[in-house]
Amino acid sequence: MKTKNVKLGVIAIALLSGVMPLKVKAQDKAEAKVGADLVSSYIWRGSNCGGVSFQPNMTVAYKGLSLTAWGSIGIDKKDTKELDFTLGYSTGRMSLALTDYWFDYSKDVYSEAKNKYFQYDAHSTQHVFEGTLAYNFGPLAMSWNTNFAGADYRKENGKLAYSTYVEFKKPFKIGDLDFTAEVGLTPWKGAYADKFNVTNIGLGASKAIKITDSFSLPTFAKLTFNPYTEGAYFVFGINF
Repeated sequence: MKTKNVKLGVIAIALLSGVMPLKVKAQDKAEAKVGADLVSSYIWRGSNCGGVSFQPNMTVAYKGLSLTAWGSIGIDKKDTKELDFTLGYSTGRMSLALTDYWFDYSKDVYSEAKNKYFQYDAHSTQHVFEGTLAYNFGPLAMSWNTNFAGADYRKENGKLAYSTYVEFKKPFKIGDLDFTAEVGLTPWKGAYADKFNVTNIGLGASKAIKITDSFSLPTFAKLTFNPYTEGAYFVFGINF
């Protein structure tokens, strides 16, 4: 779903307000939902992960606990397929999560063994495991995301790099549009950069476009800049 070095880390989540929501209100009964996004490009944490992509999701939640399955498949066969599972817990303003990211890289580049889902060997797996701590301060939300196992970038000593991504988000409204501004950084060398760097500056807006009196189509657009790679992206998406 992206270049291997870049998305090692995990989602998928755009946390707190991204594609894999962690925060679930406590309820007395289990709830389930299914949805999908269609995006013009797959941009994640400031990195280009692919072209036009279809991204389904399914969530089951109960009393603050949630289990989410999320996937991505690109129109271009060269784009890496992805399947993620996130176990989350939310209480008050705080959210915790564990995410298992899995990437099905092209067999033209990687061996068949590495593409097997149940391959968990530390030196050949395509799974990446990430832990997340998130807190919503009200006017500002913050998440800390660290890889702790799997195919994380390894330093010269062969150990895990514990690649980390820290993000701050600020929602606001202008007219009938809901906006979210975000800044993301990595505190040390890892999958996102070779040292401390700001890797994501984004501004997104969402709006439901009225199609008929009884149906509106949720849409969103997002500008993303990566100061580290000097990348710039503009994405449009539709929610189903």
